[in-house]
Amino acid sequence: MHTNYAPNPSGRAGEHARTPARIGLYDPAEERDACGLAAVVSLNAEPAHEIVRLALEALENLEHRGAVGSDAGTGDGAGILCEIPDAWLRASVEELLPEVRLPGAGGYVTGLAFLPQNTAERRAVRYRIAAIAAEEGLDVLGWRPVATRPEVLGEAAREAGPAIEQPILVPLGAASALESPAGLPLGPDGGDLERRAFRTRKRVERETGTYLPSLSSRTIVFKGMVTTPQLAAFYPELRDERFAARFAIVHSRYSTNTFPSWHLAQPLRM
Repeated sequence: MHTNYAPNPSGRAGEHARTPARIGLYDPAEERDACGLAAVVSLNAEPAHEIVRLALEALENLEHRGAVGSDAGTGDGAGILCEIPDAWLRASVEELLPEVRLPGAGGYVTGLAFLPQNTAERRAVRYRIAAIAAEEGLDVLGWRPVATRPEVLGEAAREAGPAIEQPILVPLGAASALESPAGLPLGPDGGDLERRAFRTRKRVERETGTYLPSLSSRTIVFKGMVTTPQLAAFYPELRDERFAARFAIVHSRYSTNTFPSWHLAQPLRM
């Protein structure tokens, strides 16, 4: 069988000089570098669990863009970034942290924290995070335990896995504002709270060595050293019908020239 070839479509040095000519479903114009990314967005600006479900389905279809380790159950990494699902979080906090009163959507900061497995070390890190947050004008209301299923992971991923918790923070001195159903005052653009969260996250990582996949008043990231089908299995709360968002971005990682790790699993954090 004779194969026709087309010139290098990009002309960039280091690429194959010739690629197969367009045939069947193949088109040389599609030759490009790209990560395993997908995004799902609501066209009516209404949060819906269907957005998250479709994003997770897209992520599973990106399995070929990732890789697994020698135990066949440890992935190079996958993750999802989405709008904070306020209704889901509010219900979960009411159940698990009844002493915590959440302000209105956009009036609090939350995210995930990859903490030490050792109980004493984890307690010390939480204390240090609270101190740093206070210096940046934030008060830690509580730590929500994140539901995970380590049994779905490969051996290497389980051994390297952190304890995962969800901090919830509000501006310092905001206790009285929690009575307002409209939430906390954030300034003209709501950016002040986001800036405090950003500074807190950067300082926590630099000063404690603790990795925070996200810390924001707007978005949240769930990620791990998992394969694409494992993400929702490991974080079963992603399947909760109340877990609704207006957008979601998913990522499948292939750790080229680097080692797989929990903190490198998903690069989108803002």
